Amino acid sequence: MPTVTGDFGSKAAITIPAGQQPSGQYVVHTVSEGDGATVAKGDWVTVNYTAKDWTSGKDLASSYDSGQKPQLYQAAGGQLVPAFDQSVLGKKVGSRQLVVAPPAAAFGAQGNSALGVGAGDTVVFVLDIMESVPQDSTIAGTITQPPAGSPQVKDNGKAAPTITVPPGPPAPPADLQKFVLVKGDGKQVQSGQTLVVQYTGVLWSNGQQFDSSWSHGGAQALQVGTGSLIKGWDQGLVGQTVGSRVLLVVPPSLGYGDKAQSSVPANSTLVFVIDILEAV
Repeated sequence: MPTVTGDFGSKAAITIPAGQQPSGQYVVHTVSEGDGATVAKGDWVTVNYTAKDWTSGKDLASSYDSGQKPQLYQAAGGQLVPAFDQSVLGKKVGSRQLVVAPPAAAFGAQGNSALGVGAGDTVVFVLDIMESVPQDSTIAGTITQPPAGSPQVKDNGKAAPTITVPPGPPAPPADLQKFVLVKGDGKQVQSGQTLVVQYTGVLWSNGQQFDSSWSHGGAQALQVGTGSLIKGWDQGLVGQTVGSRVLLVVPPSLGYGDKAQSSVPANSTLVFVIDILEAV
């Protein structure tokens, strides 16, 4: 069995036993157990990792290396190799896991040339489970309502919040409006990060809901500040803090403009409530 030195939250040193060859068995061993929540299937888990190719003896890229960042994915979601996908299930946040991954649980008979893993190599991973966000997560706390004339928000616990557009309604604002309903004390959101969010969107014109993460699987992972979202989200979420619930009133110029999108008519002002659950 390989040995691991170093503390949780820092790059591990992995030592391969001298004279031994990989056994071909998939092994998951807890090096140190955390005291956080237990990771369940479908949770958005954030993992830092160190890796070594057992077959070649080479150290592989690590999320602790300069310019790298943790891996964010849904546990047992089938998006990554089984060494990541399955080995975190039932483990606690704050745990360090040693994973010995034969080809079937790593990169198979083809290997991974980009990572320097040869065809059929066994890979050893050390995974630090940094965070886990269940799909039904929401932001709790007393809501600070926006000023009169702005949409108001009612918290519904584990269900989507209710957004009430001002009666009438009055003419929508021409510029982006941002209101922090619950202020989180987490890290500040930076452009280029991937966020885990819950969100609900309604039309300013009639208060009708047109989209909600609660209606299609719960918390979603979205990249902010790179142009993959509407401009109102990029401008409204960068600089906020993890743990915040934010209300955005997005004018057409920062939304979908003069093009209709499914149930959103052209030139619509949009109102969103967004819970920022994680940023990686």
